[in-house]
Amino acid sequence: MLKKGAKITNIMIEKECAEQKVKICTFVTSNFIKMRSFGSDNHSGIHPDILNAINNANVNHVIAYGDDPYTQKVSEKISRIFGEKAQFFPMFNGTGANICALKACVQTFHAIISAETGHIFVDECGAPEWLTGASLKSVSTSNGKVTPDKLQPFFHQFGFEHHAQPKVLYISQLTELGTAYTIQEINELADLLHQNNMYLHLDGARIANAAASLGVSLKALTADAGVDILSFGGTKNGMMLGESVITFRPELAENMKYIRKQSAQLYSKMRFCSAQFDAYLENDLWLKNATHANKMAHLLREQLSQIAPFEFTQETEGNIILVKMDPVLIEKLLEHHFFYVWNENTHEIRLVTSWDTTEEDIQHFTNDVKKLLKL
Repeated sequence: MLKKGAKITNIMIEKECAEQKVKICTFVTSNFIKMRSFGSDNHSGIHPDILNAINNANVNHVIAYGDDPYTQKVSEKISRIFGEKAQFFPMFNGTGANICALKACVQTFHAIISAETGHIFVDECGAPEWLTGASLKSVSTSNGKVTPDKLQPFFHQFGFEHHAQPKVLYISQLTELGTAYTIQEINELADLLHQNNMYLHLDGARIANAAASLGVSLKALTADAGVDILSFGGTKNGMMLGESVITFRPELAENMKYIRKQSAQLYSKMRFCSAQFDAYLENDLWLKNATHANKMAHLLREQLSQIAPFEFTQETEGNIILVKMDPVLIEKLLEHHFFYVWNENTHEIRLVTSWDTTEEDIQHFTNDVKKLLKL
């Protein structure tokens, strides 16, 4: 592992990435039949209702590219759930949805602001900057959440032609650290941004977990709180694939279908994406799945707390746990369980529960912790 303060070269980075990839591939190959992961909610399977919806849509022929009854039905559901101003645009994946949402907000001389831990800043390979042409600016946070005071320095750049003009703030719900923005926190950000002719983009890859944790509706967390454009996902919460952009302002919806096409995010057989959203939104399946995932995260944290005085570095406000452990314990656990080391320098790991995580999964993990600690 690279040590803190070491001089890092491309060769060293490639070597470490290769070593980590070998470890991951070895683990998956030897455990793929029985693998139960705390690495990501992306590792989970597909909810049976979603699979049934895909199968039920697989009959006869319909017109492609969204001119189908399945997409129309979901668009109507989105309007009922998020408000009549909401317009629904299905996409392939989360990065694509984020890029399309941001492209609707900016021109090439604009700046996009994000927390330094934000997904677009860390995990999207420079795609937002490359595909929007706008610059990406970050702010430091202790809990993954941007606060109004963090935005003030950017406002001094307005009207000065030598600086990229701040135009949109990106936040995610949940944050990458597993924390959740309250309605009041979102509203305060939105009010400040709108006063300065800026937009608020919310990445809702885990918005279901946030809504379940806070006990509020999706509309209350978005349209009612002042969000201008939303990346609305379900892949982490029981869907097979497919995300979407939901706009709440007419000017952001105006060119979205062209932006989606240019960004290679337009399905031809869109009915199979829309059918998933139909099942996902039916009878609050999204909420049931997220509530279960959150419950499993709290159970896992509670059981770990009973084993040893582990240091949890963030509040568990959804389905993500960040906790520090002895590096030897981490290495031993990784021999039998799949999860990611969040920060190697501080020996911090991230554990993520899913809609299909079971109490047995948690018991297996915590039993191994006890054994390795010889308790």
